[in-house]
Amino acid sequence: MSRLRVLGVGAGYFSQFQYLGWRHIAEAECVAIVNRDQVKARAMADRYGIAEVYDDLDAALDAVKPDLVDLITPPATHRAFTAKIITRGIPTICQKPFGTSYADAVATTELAERAGVPLVIHENFRWEPWYREARRMIDAGKLGTLHSVAFRLRPGDGQGPRAYLDRQPYFQQMPRFLVTETAIH
Repeated sequence: MSRLRVLGVGAGYFSQFQYLGWRHIAEAECVAIVNRDQVKARAMADRYGIAEVYDDLDAALDAVKPDLVDLITPPATHRAFTAKIITRGIPTICQKPFGTSYADAVATTELAERAGVPLVIHENFRWEPWYREARRMIDAGKLGTLHSVAFRLRPGDGQGPRAYLDRQPYFQQMPRFLVTETAIH
């Protein structure tokens, strides 16, 4: 069986969780990272054993020809990047918040639906060990029929004078921050 070829787009703070997750899935391989800052991209690629880095999404899509793209960038980039990926017929996983507005999200969703290309909006917590263990237990039939499974514990988030600023500096300029990042989260 051939492995699913994944292209990661983004090398910010939260991307490390995606790249670690992809490394632990035997059926998938993250083969390249795209990020405008090549130093950050190379550091992330070296940390997770990813061979190639690019600074241009179009060039990476042409060269890598991925089976799937994991878009791990700030919301302002989602609509344009997702459109480039979807028009090539490549299934896409997009980090939340999904776009900068409801209209933005609807337009991107409609583009994917018209193209018949899978578009998944995700939360990077899916890689956390407790979710992975819950999945294992569900698959083993140990939890019976479930309606939902959720774990939420983020002590320290949003607290202190530098809350988020070191990890996610784009939050400093995000309009409607509490609505976008916390309420929609």
